[in-house]
Amino acid sequence: MFAKIVFPLPFRNAFTYSIPPEFESSAKVGVRAVVPFGKRILTGYIIDICSKAETDHSIKNIKDILDDKPIFDKDSLKFYEWISEYYLSSLGEALRNSVPYGSDVETKRKIVVDQKYCIDIFDKEKNQKTLKSLLLKTLAEKETHSIYSLQKKLKKKNIYHAIRSLEKEGALSVLDELDEGKVRVKKLKFVKLTANLDEVYNLLPEIERRSPKQVVLLLELLSNPTEEIQQTLLLNKTKSSQSSLNSLIKKEIVEVFEKEVVREYQDEYSEETKKIKLTGNQKKVIDEIIPSVAANEFGAFLLHGVTGSGKTQIYIELTKAVIAGGKTAIILVPEISLTPQITSRFVNVFSDKVTVLHSRMSLGERYDSWRGIISGRYSVVIGARSALFAPLKNIGLIVVDEEHDSSYKQNEIVPKYQARDSAVIRANLSGCPILLGSATPSLESMFNAEQGKYKLLELKERIDDAKLPSIKLVDVTYEQKQKKMDNAFSHILLEEVDKRLTRKESVIILQNRRGFSTQVFCQDCGEIELCGDCSVSMVHHINRNIIQCHYCGQTRPVPRACQNCGSLSLKFFGSGTQRIEDELAYHFSKAKIDRMDSDSISKKGDLSFKLNSFRKGEIDILVGTQMVSKGMDFPNVTLVGVVSAETTLWLPDFRADERTFQLLTQVAGRAGRSKIEGEVIIQTQNKNHFVLQRVLKNDYDGFYKNELKLRKSGEYPPFTRLALIESRNENEKKAQEAIKDFYNRIKQLKTNLKLLPPVPALISKLRGFYRYHLMIKSYKHLDPGGKHLRQSINDAMIDYNQKSKFRDIKLIVDIDPQNVL
Repeated sequence: MFAKIVFPLPFRNAFTYSIPPEFESSAKVGVRAVVPFGKRILTGYIIDICSKAETDHSIKNIKDILDDKPIFDKDSLKFYEWISEYYLSSLGEALRNSVPYGSDVETKRKIVVDQKYCIDIFDKEKNQKTLKSLLLKTLAEKETHSIYSLQKKLKKKNIYHAIRSLEKEGALSVLDELDEGKVRVKKLKFVKLTANLDEVYNLLPEIERRSPKQVVLLLELLSNPTEEIQQTLLLNKTKSSQSSLNSLIKKEIVEVFEKEVVREYQDEYSEETKKIKLTGNQKKVIDEIIPSVAANEFGAFLLHGVTGSGKTQIYIELTKAVIAGGKTAIILVPEISLTPQITSRFVNVFSDKVTVLHSRMSLGERYDSWRGIISGRYSVVIGARSALFAPLKNIGLIVVDEEHDSSYKQNEIVPKYQARDSAVIRANLSGCPILLGSATPSLESMFNAEQGKYKLLELKERIDDAKLPSIKLVDVTYEQKQKKMDNAFSHILLEEVDKRLTRKESVIILQNRRGFSTQVFCQDCGEIELCGDCSVSMVHHINRNIIQCHYCGQTRPVPRACQNCGSLSLKFFGSGTQRIEDELAYHFSKAKIDRMDSDSISKKGDLSFKLNSFRKGEIDILVGTQMVSKGMDFPNVTLVGVVSAETTLWLPDFRADERTFQLLTQVAGRAGRSKIEGEVIIQTQNKNHFVLQRVLKNDYDGFYKNELKLRKSGEYPPFTRLALIESRNENEKKAQEAIKDFYNRIKQLKTNLKLLPPVPALISKLRGFYRYHLMIKSYKHLDPGGKHLRQSINDAMIDYNQKSKFRDIKLIVDIDPQNVL
């Protein structure tokens, strides 16, 4: 028998391997196989089993099978095939999403260095700024290196030729080592009694006379004679030594054995179970979807419900019906910040049937959660976008909460999938309904509802007799002229905060920028402190007294003088969350203030701790970035303040207006979620802007209609489908020439696509690489599914990779980009 295997590498072919007799029962479609690939050992995915090899080449044997149960079957494989075809990746790259990071077996290259010899060669180099010299200097620092660490330190990818030449000189050796994976099943030693109780009690007097320490161990085990206890816990609890336990093992009174331990992610956040009575509107929504659940049929539903309208409870009621029918459910949330609250509510209902999948889990927790899903231990999976690939069987419902959120787009690695759109396809292939929920649906989703692709369901009122908050726009330009501004805060906002604190009510303050000051610039020469690797300004972080790039993470000490002219007149401009927190502490010294952004919740458990404290009233004012705008439901919050409405509005992106409307409407929805009326104060420099006026009136329909007209005239989604091609290189000229070359090749195809000329990316340099963009538009009335767009890019890419003199510069393709910066 033979297996067709694909790898998480950027080529489309499947490779044929022979199945040795010992693996014939375990090698099946959907499991991972460890195989030789060239000079390396790699983990691949079996996508087919056949009795005849369709190749004349010599066929290598499979070395190992990693999985007892398949991760996917032939039906779910269709979903990964769609991902790879639509987002222009290999099937192996798409399947990489189906397994947790760190569980693959592969060969890793290790470089072992003769440090003294490297120093000698370096000293003899005439030009010590060449790649070879810089490599020698780096190699001499320690005895062993990885290829990746050298590439990162030198900020160069093409270092292989230099490494090979130094290996020939005898300065280093390149070794291939087998990495068994960073994570595996965790096993611990347990102890239990093997002798019967009468025998143990008869032996106690003799053991006590000869070795009293062994008696302590026995008495602890006798307290629960049928239970087994973890060895380290037993020894710690009884303050006993390993030798005392070994003596009992030799006497065959106790037995020590290994047992698998499940690493479960424990979230500190919890809520009390509440008895909830559904409103008439909630029941209507559920009644619309239940028939699709019962009939095991696909249906796409868009739930447009105002903030606080009880969308989460609808998700729970639908999941109850799914579980009762013996099926499973996937609940997607856009950010980790939303998982504690929604997970707590689901756990209160479904108990140990619920598991989570997100990046704040340890590798072991994520691995054990994934294995539990495969084994059928869990029926409900909650998580961020990667949870879409959970290996659940018999899926009965997929929910995408806050479906408008851009976090559902994968921007970092290939394939650059959109989890919301991909979830619709998975639901279709699984024969189950999908529910997209939001108070501010994306233009694309609302347009799909208008076109009849989705069924629109609405919740126009809040639950529990709560009213939508009143919203006030404060013109900071006018307030400054009236001398009614105190740094970042207007007197109006400060007065309202003071009122809430007096009434023991909670306040949320939004400032969608991290750090203390967003720019450091010289008042004499106008020079701004920029990142050396990115074309963005460094941000001042006062707690660590550094300036940091928020794109590559590079840090530097705060400069004492201008690095351009030497002037001491440095000004720290702009307000991040740290400065806002600092100013509030000055104005309200007795208030308990905390901050929630990616800097302040970097440690595991920080997020849940802050949310718990805020829920209990232990935090009076919560300052944060967009994290505080999404999904949080705290009845005691009666005031939301927005420091600057323009943070996202001024971005040169066609989605800037939509994102600003969504952010402000969402954060406004955190206020007044009980019978106490809420208020929202938004500080702005342009209170007459169309977007802000629609936020003021809570007018989604008015915003949607106006924005749709702008999108149509500008030829943007939902009327076109976009593809963004990016070239990047350490050499700016090469990056520019590569994208021009590709542009000319796709232009020669004479398609109906609209090609915008290549331009430098808006952030023209990122992590040491210069970036150029080519935007391609495909008209949906001519190319409804985007097949023509993808085929044209594929054809031009094949031509580029075969004939271009810049083919060593990899081009990155992003279908349906969410970010054009």
